[in-house]
Amino acid sequence: MTIRAIVEIVLRVADIDRALAFYHDTLGLELFSPPGLPGKFLRVGEKDGLPMQIVLVPGGQAAPAGIAALAGLHHIGLEVEPADWQPLRDRLEAAGHATRDGAHPFMAVDAFYLDDPDGNEVEIATRRPA
Repeated sequence: MTIRAIVEIVLRVADIDRALAFYHDTLGLELFSPPGLPGKFLRVGEKDGLPMQIVLVPGGQAAPAGIAALAGLHHIGLEVEPADWQPLRDRLEAAGHATRDGAHPFMAVDAFYLDDPDGNEVEIATRRPA
C-alpha cells in the first residue's frame, strides 16, 4: 500500500463565515459543498477525479495571536504557480494580512506564511524557477 495524496484537511473554526471569507474570498479556493451542510468544502485541486479539499467545520475556538503552535495542526501548505506567488502575497498584504518569510529545509521552493482568522498557519509555496 502506498499513500498517493492528501485528500482533505478538516479545520474546526470559530466563525464559519469568517473562515469561508478567508479561504474562498481571499485565497480563491472553490466552494463546492452542497447547500445546507454545516461544513464548507473548498477544492484545492483534484487527483484522478478525487477532490483535494479543505473542509471548514463549525465548533472551533480561535487561538490567541502567537500561540497557534500549541494546537495540533502545525500548518497547511498550498501551492501556486511561480507567476502567481508574488502577486498573491502583494494582494494579501494589501488586504491587511501580515505575511512572514519562510524557507523549506531542503526543497527548492519559495514560501511565505500567514495566519487564517482562527490562527492556523497557512503556507503559500511555489517551485523556485530553475
